[in-house]
Amino acid sequence: MSRLALPVSPAVICGPLALACGWLGYLLLQQTLAPTSVSFVQGFWSGSLPPQAEMAMAVVWYSMLPRITLAVMVGAALGLAGVLMQQVLRNPIASPSTLGVASGAQLGLLMATLHAPGLLAFGGEWPALAGGTASLLLVVALSWRRRLAPVAVVLAGLVVNLYLGALSTVLILFNQEEFPGLLVWAAGSLAQNNWDGVRQLLPGLMITAVLAGLMARPLRLLELDEANARSLGASVRQLRLLGLGLAVFITASAVSQVGIVGFVGLAAPAIARLMGARSLPQRLVWAPLLGALLLLTTDLVLLQLSGQLPTMIPTGAMTGLLGAPLLLWLIPRLALKGGPATPSVAARHSKPVRNPILLGRLLLLMLAALAMALFVSQSPGGWVVDGPEHWPAILQWRLPRVIAALGAGILLALAGTAIQRITGNPMASPEVLGISAGTAIGLIITITLIAGVSLPVLVLAGSASAFATLMVLVLLNRRSGFQPERLLLTGIAITALFDPLRNIILANGDPRVQQMIAWMSGSTYYVDAFTGMITMAFAAAMLTLTPLVARWLDMLPLGQDTARALGVGVNRARLLLLALVALLTAFATLIVGPLSFAGLLAPHLARMLGLSRALPHLMGAALIGATLLVAADWVGRQILFPQEIPAGLVSALLGGAYFMWSLRRH
Repeated sequence: MSRLALPVSPAVICGPLALACGWLGYLLLQQTLAPTSVSFVQGFWSGSLPPQAEMAMAVVWYSMLPRITLAVMVGAALGLAGVLMQQVLRNPIASPSTLGVASGAQLGLLMATLHAPGLLAFGGEWPALAGGTASLLLVVALSWRRRLAPVAVVLAGLVVNLYLGALSTVLILFNQEEFPGLLVWAAGSLAQNNWDGVRQLLPGLMITAVLAGLMARPLRLLELDEANARSLGASVRQLRLLGLGLAVFITASAVSQVGIVGFVGLAAPAIARLMGARSLPQRLVWAPLLGALLLLTTDLVLLQLSGQLPTMIPTGAMTGLLGAPLLLWLIPRLALKGGPATPSVAARHSKPVRNPILLGRLLLLMLAALAMALFVSQSPGGWVVDGPEHWPAILQWRLPRVIAALGAGILLALAGTAIQRITGNPMASPEVLGISAGTAIGLIITITLIAGVSLPVLVLAGSASAFATLMVLVLLNRRSGFQPERLLLTGIAITALFDPLRNIILANGDPRVQQMIAWMSGSTYYVDAFTGMITMAFAAAMLTLTPLVARWLDMLPLGQDTARALGVGVNRARLLLLALVALLTAFATLIVGPLSFAGLLAPHLARMLGLSRALPHLMGAALIGATLLVAADWVGRQILFPQEIPAGLVSALLGGAYFMWSLRRH
């Protein structure tokens, strides 16, 4: 590879960013003080000012300056954490965002705030530290069998990030009194009204920076393999624990002050390395500086544009929106072992079975789940089986929800089975590959922009956004032959790209936000009889069409050349199947939200039961998906009676746990 004639110092970027920050900060101060005809220097040194000028100076001193200072400190903290994580794990895309540490810290702080506020008397960073540590330990446990290989660590981190983010969303949903503030904070808000945040973060940042500097030389030994590092007298385990401990601590301290600020911890070290900061001491200096300038620049630009923007945009969500494309750019440059998906992956766990008998048993199981969901419930006196006197209420209220969950489970299972067979990846699904998240963004934007939008328009918008997401996946993975782990990383990175968009839209104070949050968690609460019947009718229609595509799904996993030799038009078949997956995902996401994991769990269970051929696999997965979501809806209604847990969340808890267990096994 030829050398590019590029500058080899991060100063080339830091200098212009610093000048831009100075200019934007000056403009912001002038705009605040202009109506009072008082300059900042005059107001700072003056002993007496007119009342109007004193008010403006109070805004500058207690809001603007603390915000600017905290932006610098948080950016530096995340940049430092990213360098430490990348060095310890020898992973160029490790960061607080990609390893789930920020989401774990947020979840820990949310739980303490809502359920144990007494813990906050000792400082918000400690519950955040507990959550961040727990999430990192989970990531390490999931990737330990693969010796903390970079791709295994990042894949585990992104899945944990997805899982913990869903739990945080539900905690916010269940606390309506604090709902607006929690939603804005969770999206990464730098708004301040005093200097408390600066005073609380400063000691931790200084201590971490000093310790990281003292550990720079020992940490450089981790660039060697373990045997050589030990031969030089280094305790690899202790160095890893100390390095990760410092990174988690400073991340938790930053999250406790401003919420999740996405991807600064990834972008700053990556840019510093690309601009010539190759050694660890250099990155320990330049990455925090770049992180501070990147976050400050983003925040100052948003403050300048706040008057022109139709809605408030949290700074953390905007950094996530800018940083997620960087992750998508870095993933193809991450060295992965192994080749493309092989035909045998789709049937690796299968065993011969009698398909009609097994499908009959799955049908009976689904009918049993339906009966339980319709007629078994809790009352103040305990469990009851509802008799004929309750049937009118069941038909009016319970039946629409149950049949909607049934239809959505079928649709997601069909979509997941198709995706797994097309890609040859048993861990692929609409939820994991970002297709559901893309659908959700299309639906949210449509609902926000169009008043009284109809169901057909929503399905069309969701299908278009799902298909666009699929096309991005195909384009980014075509050259690698749809290598399973790279495909999963790309899908989860796409989800990470859509999350900031969702947070920006949901943080705008729209009165429909809480309903949208409930829907995104997978609640069937708002489903009426018409929607339920339409969903079930569409699912039944899709089931009747499955024999038409079963041959393609049997042939495509054999490879392009073999499929063409057997008379399959590969490009046309893939395009039609991807369009079908988009339509199935859009309709199902409209009912149970983007994070149910039914599209992952149902096909996997069907394959483990021995349904290896395409048509039985599709039918078995549809029955399992329907049973899963119907049972999840029933459990969600009963487990915390009279409160409800959305069906999509119950399914996500099961499916996400299963996904993490699969990562641990493989």
